[in-house]
Amino acid sequence: MIRGHEHRGRDRREPPTELDRITLTGLTAYGYHGVLHREKREGQRFVTDVVMHVDAASPAESDDLALTVNYAEVADTVIELVTGESLDLIETLAERIAGAVLRTQPLVHVVEVTVHKPQAPIPHEFVDVSVTVRRVRGEE
Repeated sequence: MIRGHEHRGRDRREPPTELDRITLTGLTAYGYHGVLHREKREGQRFVTDVVMHVDAASPAESDDLALTVNYAEVADTVIELVTGESLDLIETLAERIAGAVLRTQPLVHVVEVTVHKPQAPIPHEFVDVSVTVRRVRGEE
């Protein structure tokens, strides 16, 4: 038993009561998202964080990649979506990333995606604008 995860007697398709996290932070790509014509024409840098809630007990015990999330695949998915179709809202981009993670990574029970738009067209000094969505498997 690791971190309070008891596997005997529990259906492995059901998430444990306490989930572990795998986090991708600061994944950066150039995209063409925004409402303004200039944003769609010139593009800008987007930074994405993905937090995946998983049961890491089995992969930790077995040291088997097949039992956990392939975060390289998740990174490829994020980059593909950020650099792909131009969207008006980063809310839509975050939603699409979350849905793709849940579709492609069956061991993820919950995903949180934050899309940062540090060069948003705001006429004031600021550090960042971001949107975070949280999606739960079975509720999407």
